[in-house]
Amino acid sequence: MKKYITIIGLGLIGGSLGLALKREDQDIHITGFDRSYATADKAYRRGIIDTVAASAKSACEGADFIIFATPVNTTVSLLEEASDWDLKKDVIISDTGSTKSPIMEAAKCLIEKGFTFIGGHPMAGSHKSGVTAAKGHLFENAYYILTPIGDESEERIRTLSNLLVPTKGKIVVLDALEHDRMTAIVSHFPHLVASSLVGRLADQESSQPFVKKLAAGGFRDLTRIASADPTMWRDITIQNRLELLEQLDGWLQEMNHVREMIINNDPEQIFDFFNDAKKFRDELPSTYEGAIQGALYMTFDLHIDIPDHPGVISEITKILAEEEISLTNIRIVETRTDVYGILVISFQTAEDRKAARFALSKATDYSMHIL
Repeated sequence: MKKYITIIGLGLIGGSLGLALKREDQDIHITGFDRSYATADKAYRRGIIDTVAASAKSACEGADFIIFATPVNTTVSLLEEASDWDLKKDVIISDTGSTKSPIMEAAKCLIEKGFTFIGGHPMAGSHKSGVTAAKGHLFENAYYILTPIGDESEERIRTLSNLLVPTKGKIVVLDALEHDRMTAIVSHFPHLVASSLVGRLADQESSQPFVKKLAAGGFRDLTRIASADPTMWRDITIQNRLELLEQLDGWLQEMNHVREMIINNDPEQIFDFFNDAKKFRDELPSTYEGAIQGALYMTFDLHIDIPDHPGVISEITKILAEEEISLTNIRIVETRTDVYGILVISFQTAEDRKAARFALSKATDYSMHIL
């Protein structure tokens, strides 16, 4: 039986979801809507959707599945509007937002009318945005979190999970509050810290102009996530503010302990501080070793020790091109006291990085280290 699916929002996530659902031989018809007709038209021309709808309302009426792939604030508004739409009684509605509590709260009006709403959050992203960056494999090996209400039937959860199988994401069911707490710890709060570290550097640049050049090494890598879309992170901070405040309180307490440690100047205590952090960090799952992609979007870097002679970078990129391995960035590191290698090549997936490492190991004598 043909499944009628509606995707509202046809950017990177919505577009990638449409491509993923079409990868397997499913009898599906995807209707799409985006506030930008140009975006919707591109999605249609790329085969991401089968029909362009004139409005979100018309796109959703008659659908078996509805997925809102819009920013959280937009999704909240649409869910409130959708309670007055003429939806199929057995429709399953979901979303892709990175904070679940406000969305689950907004969905209550639908749930009270007997509709099924199961929150969703595919933990995958890209350094690019928009429908032109959409890829069918974007969600592969990434956690795809579902947040149903407490008494949702297992059958309905299973039905949505089965629909999402072609994404090749790892489906995990969590409570919405639990989801927001954990993403605050491993994603939202680290963005605040990274942005704060960049702010500290910016404040001191006028008195120490050369510090910006020294930051091109490990500091740049450490604060990479501070380059994320400020509009999106403004919204996430507002939406998950209570969890972030709890994390900040704990962070301030931890920093006070660190300050006391430095005042005490006890070599053993200082060693234990760094050693304990090193041991715990080294035990974290590594995407290079095949672990599932976590909450933070990341690039996968290959650090390469290479001799400084003309043409060496073109040699390396030629090898990668011959193996049809795509890279997202390439740069030479000048400050190398805390990173490995002179050349850093970034890839979008762990598989691409692994393939690149193997190809370069075969073709060159370069010594490579994975950060």
